[in-house]
Amino acid sequence: MNWREWVMLDQMMADVMKYQSEIWQAIGETFVMVGISILAALLVGLPLGTVLFLCRKGQPYANRLLFTVLDTFVNIVRSFPFLLLVVFLIPFTRLIVGTALGTLAAAVPLAVVAIAYYARLVEQSLLDVPRGVMEAASSMGASTIQMIVKFLYVEARSGLVLGLTTATISFISYSTVMGVVGGGGVGDFAIRYGYQRFETEIMVFTIIIMIILVQLIQFAGSALSRLLDKR
Repeated sequence: MNWREWVMLDQMMADVMKYQSEIWQAIGETFVMVGISILAALLVGLPLGTVLFLCRKGQPYANRLLFTVLDTFVNIVRSFPFLLLVVFLIPFTRLIVGTALGTLAAAVPLAVVAIAYYARLVEQSLLDVPRGVMEAASSMGASTIQMIVKFLYVEARSGLVLGLTTATISFISYSTVMGVVGGGGVGDFAIRYGYQRFETEIMVFTIIIMIILVQLIQFAGSALSRLLDKR
């Protein structure tokens, strides 16, 4: 590195130390929003995706009406421009958390997207399970819950983990625009302190943080998926 690069690096570190508390707060807000969205994806998106799979045409529990309703909901949410969805859900957000501003309020539309997004990934993962698995479970007298938990999820666990990894990275990307409702987070910090104050070093640093975070999540998710894949 030449002296100019050293000067730029020194300036970046000085700016980072100046906003140290704000950076940690922004990272914490991002973790809260993404954490809530992951929880919503697992608690609601996973069962929703499973029901979509079971209700499809040709499946043992085929139900055209239920499948159409759920499939339409998932398609609408996933096709909705995220920023417009945030604004559209403001009345619902107020109903849930009592306010439309703040980190918890920002987590509501993010959770709705997480549910629809992961539900579709779950459905796709379960569709990759060989049909013989369900037939074997049925022949052994397994109940519906046993068939889902002990057979379908076990066979699809690698795909489910990869799907959740992909979804988590998308949630992080969505969280960067939550400053529009005062949600904070790393993206909002980069805009307010980096872009609006013309401190390019701060914006570059926050971008580096996001890249490192995404790479760590992708590495961990891929490694766990390979570990669970017994095929």
